[in-house]
Parts: sequence; C-alpha cells; structure tokens
Amino acid sequence: MSKRGASPPPQGVLIKRVRSSSPVHNQIAISSSNDERQQALIRTVKRTSSLEAPIISLSGSHSAEIMSCRFDPTGQNIAACSADRGVSLWRTYSPNTNYGLLGSMHKAPILDLQWSLVSSLLYTGSADQTINITDLVTGERVRKLRAHRGIVNSLDRTIAGGAGVELIASGSDDGTVRIWEGGDEGGKHPVAVFEVGCPVTSVCWSADGANIYAGALDNEIHVLDLRKNEQVYTLQGHNDTPTSLSLSPNGHFLLSPSFSSQTLIHDVRPFSPSPSRVHRVLMGAPAGFENTLLRGAWSKDDGGKRVGVGGADRTVCIWDVDSGKVLYKLPGHKGTVTAVDFHPKEPIILTGSKDATMLLGEIEPTITV
Repeated sequence: MSKRGASPPPQGVLIKRVRSSSPVHNQIAISSSNDERQQALIRTVKRTSSLEAPIISLSGSHSAEIMSCRFDPTGQNIAACSADRGVSLWRTYSPNTNYGLLGSMHKAPILDLQWSLVSSLLYTGSADQTINITDLVTGERVRKLRAHRGIVNSLDRTIAGGAGVELIASGSDDGTVRIWEGGDEGGKHPVAVFEVGCPVTSVCWSADGANIYAGALDNEIHVLDLRKNEQVYTLQGHNDTPTSLSLSPNGHFLLSPSFSSQTLIHDVRPFSPSPSRVHRVLMGAPAGFENTLLRGAWSKDDGGKRVGVGGADRTVCIWDVDSGKVLYKLPGHKGTVTAVDFHPKEPIILTGSKDATMLLGEIEPTITV
C-alpha cells in the first residue's frame, strides 16, 4: 500500500477511481486523514475481467430461492430460474440490468434451465412435470412438453452429429430420461426414452452427443447410449445421490457433487487408466441436510483447470483439478449456494442462492506455463 495526495474527500467515504483499459487496476481510498495534508490511504486492486466491479450482486427479481443460473453461450447474458416459477434475464456487463422477467411460466418451481446453442430459445424444466421452450425475442412460449410423470429435475442440450439438430435430455422423478428434438419446430413427443428404474436427479450429454450421463437415486451415474437405446455401463463411487453432472470442456471428465458432501470427478474417456474411473475426490462443499440439488460447473476460460460447487455453508468452493486442492472459498450469500456457472471467456464466476440473489465475481486467471 502507498500514500498519495488527494483532494479533501468526505471523511470515511470510499472512492472508486475510474479504471483505464490498461493496466487493469482499481484504486480505492480505504481511509482518510484529518491532518492539514489531507492524505488518503490507497489500496490497489488488480482487476481480471471486464466487469464493472470485482463483485456484483444481482437481486430484486425473485421472491424465492434460485434453483439454477447460467451464462448464455456468448457470456453476454444470464438466465436464472426460481422456486417462484419465474425466469429472470440479466446483462453480464455494465449496466447489469434485469432486462426480462418471464413470470409464471410453469405451475410449480422451475428446477433447471438451459440456453439453446443455436437459437434465441430457453429450455426450462419444472416440478409441474413439464418442459417449456420459450422464444426470448418475443417472450412467448413455443412449445410445452408433457411426457414426464414426475418432477423434471435436470436438463441438458447438445447438437446431434451430421444433421445439426439440437437435442434436449431431461431427467425426472418418474425414473426416466427422455430425449427431445429442440428448436421451435420439433414435435411434442420424445424421440427416445430410457428407463433408469429410480428417480433421476441430473443429466448431461457426452461431448459427441452419443451418450447421456444420468445421476440417479441409486447413487450411480448411468451411461446411456442413444444409438443402441440402452445402458452401456455405470459410474460408481458415490455414497449418496449425485446432485448434478457437468462435463469438462475437453469432454474427458465428469463433475458430480452429491448429498454426501463428496464431489467426484470421473474419467469418461474410452480407455481410462483407472478401473474405477474416479479421477479426483474433492471435499469442501457441504451439501447440508435439505437435499438440495447443488449444481457445479467447470471453468471455461482456461479449458477446465478448475471446478466450482456451492454448499450449505453459504460459500462457493473452487478446486484446482490437477492437484485437488481448494483454491477459493468464496462467501457473500446468506443462504445455501444452489448453482454455480463459469463465464465462457473470462475468469468470472456466477452463483445463485436460496437467498434469492446472484453474485458475479472475478477470480484470478489461471497461470499457464
């Protein structure tokens, strides 16, 4: 820290100076003197992203807990769904406006959402047993999919091979994983149905779109082959139900937190060096007693060198994948952190919580050797 001459500010007021494009630093006056020199103590804060501030709170749109929140594929927008049955849309960068609120889209809490990879559509799954496809340009619902007979816990989407068709996978308490044609012209019936045999809490596509990973109440992750229309193997290692699944950017590893407070990274390459396929066992994000489906994510700006999972201790835990060490334990929320996502291009983390708010925060970029 250094001392610097300054014009007389009001005593005790924080002053954030405008940062230039290079270098990325902010100067903040953290205390002021009452002597004749009127000097202020300046702290230099290194900035690592294009956010307006190192930490930004996004609040006021929801009246109940946020169940899932995600960046769009460009990183310019954020969508969040809540137990209040609404979806809010936000700008990632200044001004961080809440430019859209889709209220009462479902008749029950919305548990998960996904941005379309190819169009301005949003997919939402709800406890009312339905999936909605909404056009974000008009705000109108394009389709409602009603085939599930239980709560829809999880959604994921992928682009199918040569045809370039977007496919949606949904996992439900009815014990099935159903595959749907995405877009605004698909049918209202699933193109494939897999019977898992117990409630499915999470789904995730493989990198090539040929397999679906499904976490279930039997503590296993079922690997389902879309071409064969059957289960090909299971991933084991959890002592309790997996709460979410997330594939690494290179498609080699699968992140899965669980109700046991143990987070596993599975090796899903065709030929794994480990017979159990367990690549890392991570501890530090307590699941709590509420059995909340905590949604983890991989960092994307560095190719997946870090993973993040929220916890019932109201913090977010970020690990280094190679070493398995905890890099960050980020506070700020007043309730269980239910959802985590990483920005696709910058070292920015997005978190949603039972306190009905979201936080955007900078982290240090990964140093490449």
